[in-house]
Amino acid sequence: MTTEIQIRAFAPLDAVPVRELFIRVNRLLAPAHLAEAFEKYITRSLVEEIDRIAEYYSSRDGGFWVAVDDDEIVGMFGLESVGGEAMELRRMYVAPGARRRGIARNMLAFAEQECRRRKRLQLQLSTSELQQDALALYRNAGYENAGEEIADAATNKTLGGGIRRYHFIKRL
Repeated sequence: MTTEIQIRAFAPLDAVPVRELFIRVNRLLAPAHLAEAFEKYITRSLVEEIDRIAEYYSSRDGGFWVAVDDDEIVGMFGLESVGGEAMELRRMYVAPGARRRGIARNMLAFAEQECRRRKRLQLQLSTSELQQDALALYRNAGYENAGEEIADAATNKTLGGGIRRYHFIKRL
């Protein structure tokens, strides 16, 4: 049975399932040789961002949303301001058991619409070489490759560890 996915604003009761989804997806992404680096990235991201989502995104003139299927969080994403005309898509993840149902596509369309509502003319994002499905999604959705880098430094936005990151933009 397939129900319609609803996208709604993050609420305080979502904190635990969002945290769990973030950890689960990042551990699944981790190649064996980078498992320790991923654990450090997870820990840093929890402290700096995930465990304080409302404060983090409001301080960046953004927001955070969850995709819900029958009261279960199956996806999440955030937007933060980048200058006066752009937003950055952050933390877009879909639960492993809910993939291939168009949830990421729906969240991306919602994020684009939210940017338009805020009169932001551009949506920016980045993802790593480890996320091939995400790369295909963004390319198929009309995002242009704005550059690549080998991320050596770890932050709450990147693992570091020599992973190739791709930066995309889309004019809205």
